[in-house]
Amino acid sequence: MQVKSDQIRQSGKRKFGLRYFSRDDAGSVVVEFAVLAIPFSLLVFAILESCISFAGNQLLMNATDEVARELRTGQVRVRDLDKDEKKNIAFVRGKVCEKIEIIVSKGCPGLLVDLKSYSTFTEAADARIKFKNDDVDDSDFGVELGKSGTINQLRTFYRWPVMTDFLRKSMSNLKGGNTLHFASVTWQNEPFDD
Repeated sequence: MQVKSDQIRQSGKRKFGLRYFSRDDAGSVVVEFAVLAIPFSLLVFAILESCISFAGNQLLMNATDEVARELRTGQVRVRDLDKDEKKNIAFVRGKVCEKIEIIVSKGCPGLLVDLKSYSTFTEAADARIKFKNDDVDDSDFGVELGKSGTINQLRTFYRWPVMTDFLRKSMSNLKGGNTLHFASVTWQNEPFDD
């Protein structure tokens, strides 16, 4: 009785093991595996790439919202900003960067910020993104925070690198194989003490 059960176990190993797979004379199993494995792998990589990119964009939107809340409530005011425009851009960019650094490279390469004050919400809604040479034109970006009661708009842009080579051509919309992530918040400052 014991001999038969050992023989059954060994024959079962032969049927379902790698040896059986490699000894198949017909070759149909190998061909079917190759035909199905390639599209399945492409689908899995496309899903992963899209999900990670979506998570990055969602994180950028949340970070932009949080920084805008600090500006709207007066936690950061005009008097807190420097007279030097570059320092102000670095300050606001740093605030956004510290919130998204969990998913992007240290220092947030590819992150752009634009903070402007407007006289009406219609004027803020008419602000458009400009492109130059298949990239975001940031020549007029700056940090111009209004005082209490003014209408402001914070726009953040991130050049997200597409990681999978074969998806780069179909997913990227900027030069260098990057895709543009964008977030915008428009608000009216609360009546805080200037």
